[in-house]
Amino acid sequence: MLEPAARYQGYTSYGYLREGVDYKSFKLAPELGRVPAYAGLELSSAQQERVTRLLTESVVVSTHEHPTRFPEEIGETIDYNRHGRHRTGYEGLARSGLTAVFDNFMDGTACVTSHAGWKWTDIIADLGMRFSDLAHQDFVVKAETVADIRHAEQTGRIALIAGLEASTPIENELDRIDILYGFGVRQLGIAYSEANTLGSGLKERRDGGLTVFGRKAVERMNALGIIIDVSHSGDVTSLEVIEHSTKPIIITHAGARAVWNTNRMKPDNVIKACAERGGIIGLEAAPHTTLSPAHPRHNLESVMDHFVYCVDLVGIEHVAFGPDTLFGDHVGLHHLFADHLSIGEAHGSVEYDEVEYVDGLENPAECFWNIVGWLVAHDYSDDEIRAVIGGNAMRVIEEVWN
Repeated sequence: MLEPAARYQGYTSYGYLREGVDYKSFKLAPELGRVPAYAGLELSSAQQERVTRLLTESVVVSTHEHPTRFPEEIGETIDYNRHGRHRTGYEGLARSGLTAVFDNFMDGTACVTSHAGWKWTDIIADLGMRFSDLAHQDFVVKAETVADIRHAEQTGRIALIAGLEASTPIENELDRIDILYGFGVRQLGIAYSEANTLGSGLKERRDGGLTVFGRKAVERMNALGIIIDVSHSGDVTSLEVIEHSTKPIIITHAGARAVWNTNRMKPDNVIKACAERGGIIGLEAAPHTTLSPAHPRHNLESVMDHFVYCVDLVGIEHVAFGPDTLFGDHVGLHHLFADHLSIGEAHGSVEYDEVEYVDGLENPAECFWNIVGWLVAHDYSDDEIRAVIGGNAMRVIEEVWN
């Protein structure tokens, strides 16, 4: 793992307030060392030096994470979420090697006013609280432009790109997309598993595709410069979004259905259509998603099986990584919110052995260290590695935002 970034000065979330007085105190999961370090890579000293060089000298972008800390006792998460102050994992991020991270918050499980999540007022509160905390430190900075990311790169900071996994909170109000943009949101998913006013999610038995309102929403996102994501959308909806968008989209966190046959994975025609329009797929690593027949117990090797397949399918210039990790018990979180997160529908009838955590891709601090280590161990060139860990994502960001 990398040494902590020199720019990081030890700030912890909401350090400007009184814990236990101004907000409820929770014992949180540690950002480092919660699980044993990944032991599946045997790198020589020269390879280790190459990994460090690539992480420190390259633009490294995760297309999807939730880089916040969760209660050590995961059952307290509902109460934690209800209080509306998710703690950013600054210490973990300081060791991640990331230049920029798409932070998708946790608004599918926001339960300040409703257990169903995705309520407009809850989302605005969540964004405002997190941005207030970010504004009180100088290491992780909110990125709204390409220049913000470049500035973060040049000054040893991390650029946080705000995103939401679904546009459900806008309901039928097109102008709410503008409001989210004004708040700093630069990436929006279409639907999170359940259908909404824009289109169908992956859990629906019938995919009605992109609605008339959904088409208007896609056009507004294009006009504003918001990156569109279809990771949790149904196949027909995904294809119609790709077709209707005048700008490339990102499948920010998914895998290949041809490798692991579940709804949560994307079929070849969706991955190819995304790539043909200039977009990319970010490889997912949330527990029990990107499994493979060769590695049915979810770990780094399982995810990289999807990587190899997607590179063969659409070319290395259309593949990236969106590990979808957090600081805490991700498996326990899935159990806690199984209905809200559509776990059953995502996995379908495919059987798998449950793991306690995804070995090698357990949290944002370790993900890219091990990803780059695997790529180095498998003899990918520096240019290829730079492309998949950040260059490809930056190409799409620049095209959409500009």
